[in-house]
Amino acid sequence: MRLRRSLSLKPLWAVIGALVLTAAGLPATTSAKAEATDLRVSRQLGLGYLQLYVTEEQKLIEKHAKAAGLGDIKVTYLPLGNPSTINDAILSGSADIAGTGVPPFILLWDKTRNSQRVRALTALNAQPAFLNANKPAIAALKDFGPNDRIALPSVKSSFQAIILEMAAEKILGEDKRTALDQLTVSMAHPDAAAALMSGRTEITGHFTSPPFQYQELQNSGVHRVLSSYEITGPATFSVLWSTGKFHDANPKLIAAVIAAIDEATDFIKNNPDETARIFLKIEHSNLEPSFIAGLLRDPDIRYSASPENITKFSDFMNRTGSVGQKAASWKDLFFNDIQSRTGS
Repeated sequence: MRLRRSLSLKPLWAVIGALVLTAAGLPATTSAKAEATDLRVSRQLGLGYLQLYVTEEQKLIEKHAKAAGLGDIKVTYLPLGNPSTINDAILSGSADIAGTGVPPFILLWDKTRNSQRVRALTALNAQPAFLNANKPAIAALKDFGPNDRIALPSVKSSFQAIILEMAAEKILGEDKRTALDQLTVSMAHPDAAAALMSGRTEITGHFTSPPFQYQELQNSGVHRVLSSYEITGPATFSVLWSTGKFHDANPKLIAAVIAAIDEATDFIKNNPDETARIFLKIEHSNLEPSFIAGLLRDPDIRYSASPENITKFSDFMNRTGSVGQKAASWKDLFFNDIQSRTGS
C-alpha cells in the first residue's frame, strides 16, 4: 500500500515548545477570592490525548466553566512532543494542567510529593504502544545491535522508555533491564516516524503510539517488534494532571475540566468519524479521516477516565529505583475528584 504522508512532520513542536517557555507564560489569575480566568493546558501528540483535541475544538472547558459560574475563561492549548518539556512547563509555571504518558507523570508525582504535590485529575485512555523496526533482521529485542537507534519521546522517562525496560527485563533477563537504554534517542513522534519510514537515518526502531505506529506499518519496510500490551496487558497510557496548588485554588475550574473530559470521552465513543476530523484538523494532517476513525473503533484503544493497571508502572518504577515512593493503590496517584470511580 502506498504510504500517505501523515501528521505535519516538520518539528513544529520544537518551535512551540520554545515559545511556551518564553512567551506563553502569562500567570494564571488566582487569589483567595477568584479562581483562574486563564487556563494553559499542555499535552503530548497523538491519539493518547484525543479528549484534549475535542475539548479544544468544541470549547468544552469554557462551556463547563461558564455553567459553574466562572464566567468567560480563556483556555490555551500547548502541544509539545516531549514529556520532559511538559514537566518543565508545569514546574516553571508556564502551564497549569498537563496531559502526558503515565511514567513521566509518576516521576513528577514522586519528585514533588513534598513540594508542588503533583497528582492526576483523570485518566485519558488505554492503548497499545508498538516498537516498530525498519530492518528485517530485527525480529525481537535481542536483535537490536550497538549501531541501532530506537527513537522514543524521552529517554529514561517516557511511557515507551519505561515499557522498554520492562520488556527487556521480562524477555532478556533481569540483568538486561537497561541493556537497550543506550540505544534510545529522544524524538517527537512525527519526526521519528519520518526517520524510520525513510530508512536513511540511524533510526532503526521507533517506540511510538497511535496513529504513528499504524501509519508506519503501512510501509512495507516497517514491521512490529513488540506491543506494550504483551508486557502490561491493557493499561492506561495517558493521564491529565496538575499541581496541588493549582488544584486546591481552583475547585470549580478543576471540576469543569473533568466534566469536559467526560463529555469529550462520550463524544469520541459515539462520534468516531467526527472525532477523526477534529483530530486531523488540529494536527494539520493529510491522513484519511477513515484511517483515524478506524483506529477509534479498535477495541484495543479505549477512552476512559478510570485508570487501568496504572500501578503496574508505579510498582515497577519503585522496585527498580526510578521513584522512591510506592503507591499503595491507584488512588495515591490521583486527586480525590474521581476516587469514587472504579480503577486499578
